[in-house]
Amino acid sequence: MESGSTHGRATHTSRESAPRHTPTHQQSLHEDHEFEHINLKQTGRHHRSRDHRPSARRIAVTLVVFGLIAVLGIGGVAALRLSSNLNSSPLNLSDGSSTVGEGPLDILVMGSDTREGSGNSEYGDEDDAAGRTDVMMLVHVTENRDAVTVVSFPRDLLVDIPKCTDPESGEVFPAHRDMINSAIENGGPGCTVATVNQVAGVDIDHFMLADFNAVKELSSTVGGVQVCVNDPVDDPKSGLKLPAGISSVEGDQALAFLRSRAAFGDGGDESRIRSQQSFLASLTRKIQDDGTLTNLPQLYKIAEVMTQNLHVDEGLTSLPTLVGIAGTFAGIDLGRIAFVTVPSVPNPEDPNRLILDEEPAERLFGTLQQDRAVTDATPSPSTSAAATTEAASAGPTAEPLPAGTEEADEELVPQIQPSLVPVTVDNRSGDPDRGGDIVDLLQDAGYTETESGRTGTALAGTQIFYNPSWASAADDLAALLGVPDSQLVVDNELSGLRVSIGQDFTSGEKLDLSGALPDELKGQTAEQFTCQE
Repeated sequence: MESGSTHGRATHTSRESAPRHTPTHQQSLHEDHEFEHINLKQTGRHHRSRDHRPSARRIAVTLVVFGLIAVLGIGGVAALRLSSNLNSSPLNLSDGSSTVGEGPLDILVMGSDTREGSGNSEYGDEDDAAGRTDVMMLVHVTENRDAVTVVSFPRDLLVDIPKCTDPESGEVFPAHRDMINSAIENGGPGCTVATVNQVAGVDIDHFMLADFNAVKELSSTVGGVQVCVNDPVDDPKSGLKLPAGISSVEGDQALAFLRSRAAFGDGGDESRIRSQQSFLASLTRKIQDDGTLTNLPQLYKIAEVMTQNLHVDEGLTSLPTLVGIAGTFAGIDLGRIAFVTVPSVPNPEDPNRLILDEEPAERLFGTLQQDRAVTDATPSPSTSAAATTEAASAGPTAEPLPAGTEEADEELVPQIQPSLVPVTVDNRSGDPDRGGDIVDLLQDAGYTETESGRTGTALAGTQIFYNPSWASAADDLAALLGVPDSQLVVDNELSGLRVSIGQDFTSGEKLDLSGALPDELKGQTAEQFTCQE
């Protein structure tokens, strides 16, 4: 890639001189706002990547929901001042609006693509000033406040938008079918709330809407967020420039990481969502590990930054509500904080648009409706690295993801005889002896064609790279080592499998994770360390 200017600060903890690998079949990237053709190159065990209209906001502003933790413990006068910073509007603009009650907590976090406001004009021109919601994430906190599921809705997902009434003008917008990010144009964010309620079958309690400044300001306020890339990145289009390995990004560089199209995978939507979920997981770990929740001056700084960059529903301007919501996020186990993407497939009538992949989507929504954590579900035994998900019609009642069973813990029988599988082990853990330990472990398990590979810059997460023809073998090896779906990556140039041992696997015979997602869901938990390719 060509060199490009950088903005903000990126503090690097490691460097590697090898150039970033670019697949020969990667499609060219464009800076215009037209939809591009579909690219079916896999970027994960079950992924189909798509190139969609570029977005500079995407998931970045979802930092808002974690920044809201900052109001916890702040004194009354200070918190009252913070709540007065907030702009607000009605929660739900549809005829089916309901009163918020006790129980689970559902917050819709949105990011507007407006170029209006201080610091936003550099990400587009006046023609793009009218805002849609390029980021829509439903944050579900269980009634017991012991688990969080953050569900991303792709911006170009076609859904049924209900009738909405503009609270200011009184204009009535009839029900129609359109991209989900257009709902906000029908009277404001309350129409997006009504749409997601209808699609997911939930009752959203609150919404938050923010712009570019939220991610830049918050990432700087917390002192940077660690990210990891497998190869050096130099993306002049976004301004992102990182060495291989682990770096700390903040300000403009944090925003560049979240909005970069050319840096990761094939530049498609799923590649960006993968990097953005990794960023949010890292931020969550930082907030918990650094003692932020007990540092009142730091809490106040974060809270002030976030309230100055938020548009919320009228209920969130209440001081007790703010403090109460903040408290729900304190102390939840990282393995029970999950980031997932709504299952979708290309629309047969227009592959540049998406529709729900009905069966897995209904199971995900059913899990939320029954107030269960997605990490309590059992991976589907019929789903493998070689499998693709077909769209199907679901019944009127959303069935949840299945609960864990004893059978799920039984020893798995390999689909491919281990002695036939060529495996290379790269030691990127920082422990000079760890590579040899894993080679011995695999050979003892029957992988006699295992050999040591390169060592080098430490990487945060363990990954298994695999040629698509060895997809079943990748499933076997992942089960043996406890490597989750989000840490499996397709590499068409490999002749077999490559295990890259990261800093999350420096001891033991299996990756020690307290939570995992079912195979049919794409995403990760907050305890997982993932690197971008």
